[in-house]
Amino acid sequence: MTSDTQEPIQEARLWSDEHWTARVIKNDDDDGWAVAMYLDGEAEPALVGPWTMGRDKKNPKPLDKSAFDTLVKTAKEVIRRSEQHLHAQLNKNVSVTVEGRRIRVAMAIVPDEEGATATLCAQDEFGDELASVPVPPTFKLNVDSALAWIAAGYEKPPR
Repeated sequence: MTSDTQEPIQEARLWSDEHWTARVIKNDDDDGWAVAMYLDGEAEPALVGPWTMGRDKKNPKPLDKSAFDTLVKTAKEVIRRSEQHLHAQLNKNVSVTVEGRRIRVAMAIVPDEEGATATLCAQDEFGDELASVPVPPTFKLNVDSALAWIAAGYEKPPR
């Protein structure tokens, strides 16, 4: 039986657990050192930052459990913030009141290498869908465009 989990590595310049790998590397920009944090399966590091010099002022300080745990926590936070930023870019919404009814209009963009798509939808205050139409990903959702869409009977907005 084979196992997909890697054995932990705990070396001075390389430290890993089941999900993360920290690699101390020479900083190309100066005489110092950097540390790169990789999430398993990813080619690019999630985090690269300066690393402390050792006592001899030539070699890097060795990695240890405390430093590794701190690096993992920081790398997870960087990924979380990046995901939140991407979500905010791809999902927008506004709420408007029309004839005493609160309507939430949302636009969701689905990125795709061959061309992104987007959907505009409206929900009432109870979360029931009132309408959903495809729109170009360049559609500018704001209070005015939401009100105009509702006033037009939820017809697909012109390109």
